[in-house]
Amino acid sequence: MDLRIAHLYPDLMSIYGDRGNVLALTQRARWRGIDVEVRAYTAGMTFDGEWPDLLFFGGGQDQGQDIVGADLRSANGEAVRRAIANGAAALTICGGYQLFGVEYLPENAFAIPGLGLLDVRTRAGKRRFVGNLVVETPDGILVGFENHSGRTYLGSKAVPLGAVLVGHGNNGEDRTEGAVQGRIIGTYSHGSCLPKNPWLADKLLAWALQRRHGSVSLRPLDDREERAASDQAVSVAHARP
Repeated sequence: MDLRIAHLYPDLMSIYGDRGNVLALTQRARWRGIDVEVRAYTAGMTFDGEWPDLLFFGGGQDQGQDIVGADLRSANGEAVRRAIANGAAALTICGGYQLFGVEYLPENAFAIPGLGLLDVRTRAGKRRFVGNLVVETPDGILVGFENHSGRTYLGSKAVPLGAVLVGHGNNGEDRTEGAVQGRIIGTYSHGSCLPKNPWLADKLLAWALQRRHGSVSLRPLDDREERAASDQAVSVAHARP
């Protein structure tokens, strides 16, 4: 069994430890005897929408999002849409989350059109949300670190990833964090997200493997260290004002 991971724009959209998510997905698959190939795609390259089982799209600065947004308005955007239509799963963080949505509206610039794969819209806010993030989801506690000024609002086709217990989440108003639509997950959880949230990594792996291998039952791993890291992060987050 093998897994194909496309890492989108790692040079422009991979800050605050986001690359660690690809490392976590790769290692958790290999521990189960699954062969993994990771391909990096950046602006100007031709993206193969038929190839990936899983896409990872991290966060970046506004300047990086301008460049990436322009590239996604080329044939590469259609290739990403085709990958999702073909059954690929996706994890999108912060700027990647915003660009998978309908649009991102900077504070003093024209709107940047998104891919429209998530029914979310984002506008820039004057206050930056920075700090620990703890979220209650149907599958478990999600812990991470947020650093964003975007205010993201969900449409009817997307559902929240979870409810904020500590932090600000999507917009600091409705206590939602992230979005789920089909096999796409968007979140503001940096730090990296997946090493401290192994349940989410395995959810993505199962979705991704299903594209070419059918329903897969993943062998349980010894996640004592991962759970300890998550518990410690949650404890710190609750202890800080």
